[in-house]
Amino acid sequence: MVQSTTRGGAAGTTPGAGPDGPGRRARVAAFARRRVVWLSALVAGCGVLAQWVIMVPPLYFDPYYVWLGARDWPDVPLDSWPFNEVPHQVTRLGLVLPARLLQEVLGPGQAAYFVIAALGGALFFVGCHLVVRSLFGDVAGVLAALLLIVHPLFTMTNPFGHEITWSAGVMLPDMPGAGLFAFGMAALVAASRRAGRAQARLLVTAGLLLGASFLVREFLAFLFLAIPLYLAILRIPWRRNVLVGLPMVAILAANLVHNTIVWGNPLAGLRSAATHGGKSRDYVTRELAARSFLRAMHDWHPLGMVFVALLALTLLGWLVTRDRRLALCLVWFGMLAVPLTLLSGVLDPDDISLRAWLPRYWFAVFPALLAGGFGAVILLARKLLPAGRRVAGLALPTASLAVLAVVLGSAYTVSAVRAVPDLPRDTAWNELRAWFADGRGDGIRKISADRRLGQTLTFYTRTVWGTPLWKGEINDFPHDMPQLPPDDSPMLFTKWRGSESPILAGWEPGKAGWRLMWRSSDGVLELWEPPAKLPGQGG
Repeated sequence: MVQSTTRGGAAGTTPGAGPDGPGRRARVAAFARRRVVWLSALVAGCGVLAQWVIMVPPLYFDPYYVWLGARDWPDVPLDSWPFNEVPHQVTRLGLVLPARLLQEVLGPGQAAYFVIAALGGALFFVGCHLVVRSLFGDVAGVLAALLLIVHPLFTMTNPFGHEITWSAGVMLPDMPGAGLFAFGMAALVAASRRAGRAQARLLVTAGLLLGASFLVREFLAFLFLAIPLYLAILRIPWRRNVLVGLPMVAILAANLVHNTIVWGNPLAGLRSAATHGGKSRDYVTRELAARSFLRAMHDWHPLGMVFVALLALTLLGWLVTRDRRLALCLVWFGMLAVPLTLLSGVLDPDDISLRAWLPRYWFAVFPALLAGGFGAVILLARKLLPAGRRVAGLALPTASLAVLAVVLGSAYTVSAVRAVPDLPRDTAWNELRAWFADGRGDGIRKISADRRLGQTLTFYTRTVWGTPLWKGEINDFPHDMPQLPPDDSPMLFTKWRGSESPILAGWEPGKAGWRLMWRSSDGVLELWEPPAKLPGQGG
């Protein structure tokens, strides 16, 4: 079984030893369970707080289509726009059905969107915490989760400022799918320390969690291929694979039945995922595709290299110690890294199935990298420090490593926090909502906007609970059109920040003779009236 740094008492003692052994064991076990629950709640709370701080407005395209799919389920026509463009998004039942439930409970507004995004983030951060602590202890687990929460990949997500990736606060499958898989792996590790019925219950739980992750993110199925190897590394008897596999098969069967009833094809979800891809908008070569992990970690933000360093530490730690926990982390990483890299252009640069140069495609291996990196440091320190103390007769090596850890951790935290610019949050959008609530838009029957703004605008013509504030029409147009479509309605406009391309190749209403009607206090959003409505010009 995998050794744990969190179980048992002081060195040389056995939990439950003493005159009241069974009773003491029960108390120790109960305390350990409470500690796991409270630390997990702390991590979840920090994740939700971070989302509240960055407060990303409900975003357009993929997250918006998931939202529409949840709203319309089970009437989601995969052959009609917009679902025919993104069927792989709306067939993910593990995301669509919870979103529909929250819309029913909280209403079709921003509150439900925020909660479903927050739950996805909490699943991810807590799942990472549980994996790391199950392998290397509570302190490592909490620190690993906090490292993720403040990392720019999970804070700089707002395209109205300067985004790096769409992650925290966004209704996409990457974080909740990775979180469910991490929960399942934590259950496997916990099962390796149990026997009999207790182990069986944990293995069935692991199967349910792993199967549920597939309903959120299909390509996580690549990680399922190594489940027998995970159990072998954890020294769980081979026959116990059945206990993990049966609930996964049950979840797949339920998914197939659902797809047959709703879409008339049991393989609708698999087909939509398999046919997703083609010629990428980005320049892709086999050489670039082969470096997808390094590009994803380096090109978007320098602090992404932390994860490359964690991988290197994991490999070094395993070469020195041959610890099976580090082997588990390496297998976990490799089982996703290989197919991701191959399908991102190594096999065919003109047919891209997965854009592995985007950081969010790697979220599912972040728990493994954090567990491996933190674990390697712990194991190497244990291996080296006793010899140092015998030679020097002092605890200087321990103190030096502690100081080094504090310095590096402080430097990382400062860099991560300073990397976040003055985030616009959704201040501009809330001011626009207040503008509608005051009735100042009642005389406007239609507002034009590029499709990205138009889709986000649908949330802010309503209260946070989804009650309509404005009954006009939103006329959206593709932002990459060569010229503005003819229309005499006011236009919602922004100078796109982040990596988003500008509207109409850089067209600006002020330079085209339009008149400003309203502007947010932070200058992110503007509402312009067309020249046709200016005095003396008719219209």
